[in-house]
Amino acid sequence: MISVHGLTKVFPGGVRALDSLDLDIGEGEFFALLGPSGCGKTTLLRSIAGLETPTSGRIGIGGTDVTALAPGRRDVAMVFQDYALFPHMDVAANIAYPLRIKKTPRARREARAAEVADRLSLTGLLGRRPGQLSGGQQQRVALARAIACRPRVFLFDEPLSNLDARLRLEARTFLKRLQDELGVTTVFVTHDQGEALALAHRIAVMDAGRIAQIGTPAEIFHRPATTFVASFIGSTPMNLLPGTVGDGVLHVAGAALPAPGDLPEGEPIVYGVRPEYTDLSATRREDGFPGEVAVLENLGTASLVTLQGPDHLVQAVVGEGHEPAVGTAAWAVPRRGRALVYHDGRLAGQA
Repeated sequence: MISVHGLTKVFPGGVRALDSLDLDIGEGEFFALLGPSGCGKTTLLRSIAGLETPTSGRIGIGGTDVTALAPGRRDVAMVFQDYALFPHMDVAANIAYPLRIKKTPRARREARAAEVADRLSLTGLLGRRPGQLSGGQQQRVALARAIACRPRVFLFDEPLSNLDARLRLEARTFLKRLQDELGVTTVFVTHDQGEALALAHRIAVMDAGRIAQIGTPAEIFHRPATTFVASFIGSTPMNLLPGTVGDGVLHVAGAALPAPGDLPEGEPIVYGVRPEYTDLSATRREDGFPGEVAVLENLGTASLVTLQGPDHLVQAVVGEGHEPAVGTAAWAVPRRGRALVYHDGRLAGQA
């Protein structure tokens, strides 16, 4: 297990990268730290690794307080965004390097490097140097180096971001299978919510040095706890529309919609519904947001339709062959039970 309690990191100049952060990661869990640039996720990862010294707070690994321990004594392995391979060493030497630092006998480290290389389909590349490898091959060498020392924890700092789209998908599947096989506790930093949703058992969404929400991918996607999380998660942004509560219904962008219980009358709210759960109607609907079709974006098997209303934009996903013509009138109708209502920026109910 990894436990973080009251962790604060203040850089010179008063920049507070982490703000009294608490977090527990289970043994064998694949845990993602997700958020925009500058939210503190890499600082948290580097603090767990021992590469950053926290201003205050505690870090525990496997029940041991490692806050003051040097990186080499924490039994963790880190894979960096740029892989950090030694350009003057061949693949075999790069993989075996952590064992060399631990003064493992040469025969044992060479055997271990060969074993890990075989597992990651690198056997034919052991004599090459990093400059002779593709991006995907370099990534596998960095993973092999991390695996070779058999750590208690893997720490990944955006390891897929330098790959092209196809390689990223292949590497994502490979990484998920590898972690399932090894069962090593893994902390994965990314700004790509698609990666986090696809890979992680649980996700912490970070904002300004704090954790906005922790949950499974399904929980984060279907019930984002705040409007920040709602706006950040999803391949197409969630529709977030201002409205008010009145006479037991929600008045939102020209539509009258059912209100969840216990919302105070007259209070401002934010109504959220994903484009995937929004249908289009060519005829007037009281429970729909009126607008004119302004933009059509082809997604392959579906299209994203943007409606321009008098004072709002609403997006809906429609199936192939059901695209409306640009310039036509339409109503975007949220599906019952799929919409969320936020009050004071926090989830207040489902509608």
